[in-house]
Amino acid sequence: MRPSVYIPVAVLTACIIAFQIIVSALNREFYLTQLTMSAYYSLVILGLTVLMGYAGQISLGHAAFFAMGGYTTAVLTTYNLAGAAGNPLVKLVVGLGLDTVSTNAYGAQTQHLSPWVSLVVAVCLTAAVAFLIGIPILKLKGHYLAMATLGFGIIVYRIVLGTRMFGEADGISDLPAFRLAGGLAVGGDPGLRVQNYYIAAFLLVAGVILLTNLIDSRPGRALRSIHGSEEAANAMGVNTARYKLSVFVLSAVFACIAGVFLTHFNGGIGPSEAEVMKSVSYVAIVAVGGMANLWGALVMGVVLNYLSLRGYFGSYDEFVFGCILIVIMLFMPEGLLIKENFRILADTAVRIVNKCRAGKQE
Repeated sequence: MRPSVYIPVAVLTACIIAFQIIVSALNREFYLTQLTMSAYYSLVILGLTVLMGYAGQISLGHAAFFAMGGYTTAVLTTYNLAGAAGNPLVKLVVGLGLDTVSTNAYGAQTQHLSPWVSLVVAVCLTAAVAFLIGIPILKLKGHYLAMATLGFGIIVYRIVLGTRMFGEADGISDLPAFRLAGGLAVGGDPGLRVQNYYIAAFLLVAGVILLTNLIDSRPGRALRSIHGSEEAANAMGVNTARYKLSVFVLSAVFACIAGVFLTHFNGGIGPSEAEVMKSVSYVAIVAVGGMANLWGALVMGVVLNYLSLRGYFGSYDEFVFGCILIVIMLFMPEGLLIKENFRILADTAVRIVNKCRAGKQE
């Protein structure tokens, strides 16, 4: 990572710590709940930013990958292994020590698969699905690609909405906490607010560092060349199909990991997480932050998701994000938080100051 990148990472880390200290001092730690959820949603947006801004591939199906991660861990960690003790597969799982025991909301102990195992299964499943569907659909371009990913998102939404194993319209609830090293856990217990906040922040910062390194590497330059002109990149010997597929799978894995951890944090998941408008809101936030601006997407992802989760948009969430997407595409297609816009604002401010000074001299 370039030395200049350490500065924004350090600033981000300082802001994360400062916010927690302030809300704890003011006895307002409930704000951390929505901020933690915003961090996980922003992890999806970071992966989508690389896919759209650097590989030039639009996706309206990333809510499906998020839901795949969430539902996979929900199914695997709520299935009571004690009820199928005679099953050879269950015996193998128990024999390998891949199970764990936890107490549910009703005080009963259940034996289930370890969340670590469900995380691995979810990531592998999501990567495999992204790879298989990415091979044909990434041959499409423009609105054809958007429609293909939209169709995939609708399919996943209808599956989770109509399948009994996934809880149908009710979803799946009463998930156990995700136990980490050192006594840390991702769960909905109010006493875990602060540590959950820092766990989500750690994943977000790690994601930023990983993607920043990717962008500054040789594959990152290849992705930028694809975004500039796929034909020219092919002519220069860049394997465009491989790079597009790889970054599509990577962005899907980011969404999956966010889905796994947020599902354990919330203690459940419902079909609303797979809705098409979720994917539209992700794309809208990427557009506002800047198609090729990780930091802009990060800032807008945290801010807009936080405002939405706090209820500032009321029941008009879909209307707001739809309007944001239309306005940005019409008037600022490169995004709001880009260097050019800041230069324009700075030049405008300088002109206003100069005019004021000239008026005073007269």
